[in-house]
Amino acid sequence: MTTRAARWRVTGPRRLAGRVPPNARTDVGVILVYLALAAWVGHGLWPDPATRALAHNVGDQTLIEWFLAHGVLFWTGEFDLHTVRLNSPDGVNLMSNASHILHGILMAPVTVLFGASVSFALLVPLNLAATATGWYLLFARGLRYDRLAAMVGGLVTGFAPGMISQSNSHLHISAQWLVPPIVWCVIRLARARRARSALAASLGLAALVCAQTFLGEEVLYLTALTLLLFTLAYAAVRPAWARRVALSFLSGLVLAASVSALVLLYPLWMQFAGPQHTPNAPFLPQYFSADVFSYLTYSPLSIGGSPGAGRLAPGPAELNAFLSAPLIALLVALVVWRRRTPSVVAAAVAMVVLAYLSLGVTVTVGGAPTGFPSLYRLIADVPVIDAALPTRYALALIPLVAVVLVDALAAARAGAMGALREAMRHGGPARLDRWAPTAVPLAVAAALLPLFPLPLAATDREPVPAFITTGAWRECVPPGGVLVPVPLPTPYDPDTMRWAAAANAAFGLPEGFFLGPYGPNGRTSVGTWKRPTSALLADVAATGQVPVVTDEMRAQARADLEFWRADCVALAHVPHGAALRSTLEQLLGPGTPVVDTWVWPVTR
Repeated sequence: MTTRAARWRVTGPRRLAGRVPPNARTDVGVILVYLALAAWVGHGLWPDPATRALAHNVGDQTLIEWFLAHGVLFWTGEFDLHTVRLNSPDGVNLMSNASHILHGILMAPVTVLFGASVSFALLVPLNLAATATGWYLLFARGLRYDRLAAMVGGLVTGFAPGMISQSNSHLHISAQWLVPPIVWCVIRLARARRARSALAASLGLAALVCAQTFLGEEVLYLTALTLLLFTLAYAAVRPAWARRVALSFLSGLVLAASVSALVLLYPLWMQFAGPQHTPNAPFLPQYFSADVFSYLTYSPLSIGGSPGAGRLAPGPAELNAFLSAPLIALLVALVVWRRRTPSVVAAAVAMVVLAYLSLGVTVTVGGAPTGFPSLYRLIADVPVIDAALPTRYALALIPLVAVVLVDALAAARAGAMGALREAMRHGGPARLDRWAPTAVPLAVAAALLPLFPLPLAATDREPVPAFITTGAWRECVPPGGVLVPVPLPTPYDPDTMRWAAAANAAFGLPEGFFLGPYGPNGRTSVGTWKRPTSALLADVAATGQVPVVTDEMRAQARADLEFWRADCVALAHVPHGAALRSTLEQLLGPGTPVVDTWVWPVTR
């Protein structure tokens, strides 16, 4: 046994490696590259995610951490698409918010063990790496492109400037790892020659559509629109093929749509007619539009960019259109070169339409409106569709860019290999004097290298009070009860929502950061209106001035606490904490110190 063990230690790993197909080893290596690059992008949140935040979008990070913590309730049986754990007692409609339902469910073990902040810090890079991996496997294994070209396609789709920008706390947008399998199911449906294959593709598509609905509906819409444009253009280039597959293909799509609609019947009812649903898009499309010059400019989040370029976008989390002039020029050249390839032509047509849509209600060049006719105006008032911000149509270009680049790299490599085979067949030197095998990879590298992503900027934030992290909150709030943190969370400063996130949404909060129907005539608002006591405490928190509290204000405080169904009021170490404590003692009487927090239990 000793001799066998020694021999195994020497030869065993080599024999195991020999049993792994070379392509599988390549795939693993590529995926590790994606993971390393994604870790580099998001490393600013480590080593302590609880006290680190993405500097360009701290508020959205706080909201997402709350949603991730709420996802833990799925495994306890307390989960509902309308939750009163935020904005108590009215609650929040999760389907009307980008609520990361699937993220929260999948990350629940990490959230329970390490906290929602760790789940968030993991999702930032994992979304990028998983998206890149999905597209790489689609190109390499599904569409049979060579591994090097497929790797470049994965890098583009996972780490394009728009994806890096959306990683600033728009994780429902950067989570595009279900898109490649959705595309693959559509391809399989078009290729199906047997009823069983068509049925499997249809049901797989339906399952993925349902999953993507709970991951990010905006990405699902952009994917569907891109596939529609691509398919129509592809069919126009290959009409005979289109007529041959049309019946089975459309039948499969109808089946997939029917199954997914049946499964999503209740969630969609909740979204459009359920409690606290929002009737309209809350953001102005004319503000969230792409500038024509942004397509020609390097992103500030790329090594080739400059901070001043950010003025061409609505904000650092919406740098979606920054492809750069060199890459666009290269794409034009490659489309002309590969104009006889239907997939390249279809990708080019779809890119033009989507880019035009991204320019929004008014076409803007360098910040100046041009008056040029807008394609987006045709859909600007269409319900549901109007919720997709115009600038995000630019994100749909990214996979199409990858399609053109992967095709060109594969064609160039095939040309080089063909020349070598011809040389070996005739016994002469290889004729590699054609420009493509050398020029295309060099041009692609030159166009993509300046787009290499910079790490996401991060900043420090205050730790959650030990009153929460030690579980001492249970001394004054029963599980499922309502804690009133002071000051109350708002869309502009939702930090105290981290208290509930740290407790895995075990208690509810009044007010907060969310989308709700509190605008004029029930229109969509960000957050809700403040109760008088909340407004009073917010004013003290902002000014540090202690008001003269009257009996009327005390009565109002009791009424507000009753409205919120509050069990406890809590004040931790915050700016102007002494003034807030004095105000609360005038309103509610003496407080009680618990760990590092003053609390006022509410008796009903």
